[in-house]
Amino acid sequence: MMKYQPLHPDRLFSAELSIRSAAREIYQGIKDLPIISPHGHTDPDWYASNKPFDNAASFLVTPDHYVFRMLYSQGISLESMGIPAARKDVTVESDPRKIWKLFAENFHLFRSTPSRLWMNHALTEVLGVDEPLNGESADRIFDHIEKQLASEAFLPRNLFRRFNIEVLSTTEFAVDTLDAHKKIQEEWDGRIVTTFRPDDVTNPEHPKFREHMQIMAEQTDEDVASWDHYLEAIRKRRRFFKSMGATATDHGFPTAFTTLLPAGQCQTLLTRALEGTITPEEAELFRGHMLVENGRMSREDGLVMQIHVGCSRDHNQTVYSRFGADKGCDIPTPVNFVDGFKALLNEVGNDPDVTIIAFSMDETTYTREIAPLAGHYPALKVGPAWWFHDSPEGMMRYRRQVVETAGFYNTVGFNDDTRAFLSIPARHDVARRVDSNFLAHQVCEHLLTIDEAHEVARDLTYNLPKKAYRL
Repeated sequence: MMKYQPLHPDRLFSAELSIRSAAREIYQGIKDLPIISPHGHTDPDWYASNKPFDNAASFLVTPDHYVFRMLYSQGISLESMGIPAARKDVTVESDPRKIWKLFAENFHLFRSTPSRLWMNHALTEVLGVDEPLNGESADRIFDHIEKQLASEAFLPRNLFRRFNIEVLSTTEFAVDTLDAHKKIQEEWDGRIVTTFRPDDVTNPEHPKFREHMQIMAEQTDEDVASWDHYLEAIRKRRRFFKSMGATATDHGFPTAFTTLLPAGQCQTLLTRALEGTITPEEAELFRGHMLVENGRMSREDGLVMQIHVGCSRDHNQTVYSRFGADKGCDIPTPVNFVDGFKALLNEVGNDPDVTIIAFSMDETTYTREIAPLAGHYPALKVGPAWWFHDSPEGMMRYRRQVVETAGFYNTVGFNDDTRAFLSIPARHDVARRVDSNFLAHQVCEHLLTIDEAHEVARDLTYNLPKKAYRL
């Protein structure tokens, strides 16, 4: 009987023999390098408590919006998948075995998606599953995973070591107390660092803006209703995050709009934001100015500035009202970086000591806008293919659209940007294979020598993310 093998050793390599051969060689040189995970959303409490994960459903299904997004698109309710609800009147499935079986019965929906690659890697390479996942095998695989998760080898800190993660960044909002990070630092030498995400206090349309502004005022002993004191409060929170190991900030706004406003207008907008009377147009002005202010602060304190734009978040209002944010309802939108980033880049873009990493879900901007901007401004780097484009084809399109104008060295390698812990090694393996295949094309087309390809592959995998994120 043939051994079950869902992952072919040549997956994602070209069908053309000479390119495939070169891709294999390049990949061999980087496949075992340590993982640098400079931006993500895994829960720091996992590493702080180091408790066993509960079961296959809560470990692999409910944290992964790629998974439940696809199932929801086929009419399968989030309630039946056990997704935690934001409202008390919403009843969700609590039996993990039923949730897992529902996922297994519908696993065929993920054919040719990156989720299938990631899940098959997790099931076979990490969890040791030796049969296909479907409705018939669901219970056996559930029981097998339960035994694995109960073992010491699958404690979060041990998995961190097994995955060969050198450093991993989580993401916390501005008023987070970072207690989990304190516990990690006190008890363990695994390198887990935080990232400062101030959207909760810089975006007046954030659902917790006014609540978190009050908390920040108490944390910093600053009157956040005063413009100057508000800025000082953010500086203090940045210093606190940096003292806890942060090397970067993260800003997730709908557009790339930036602007510089006079202090009097900023005070007026701040007052209206705290009163809850600010208009959508005024909120956009506030966000745009605050991106420039955070750019100035990055020049002061050295924190790398990540900006994620081009995303209409929580597009499905029904799902948002029942389950809250980050439930697979984000949709790509058009972005204008050339006009949008002008104020920010005129302020700090010419400073080589500042690093701004731009992420977009609007692929049309790669060649037309982001690569030309990054190919000129010393501070600007091109973030990797993100969200919908964190896929084999998306990564290949990204390389083809960016490299000719910005080169390899105005990019920052790969980051997995995941909430699903077990997908981290799978995602990095996909990125390494895609980059190997891209570089193999360049070698076979005589644009690079094989030695240059090996050097670039190592830089993309390891050196560039360490340098860009100051890790």
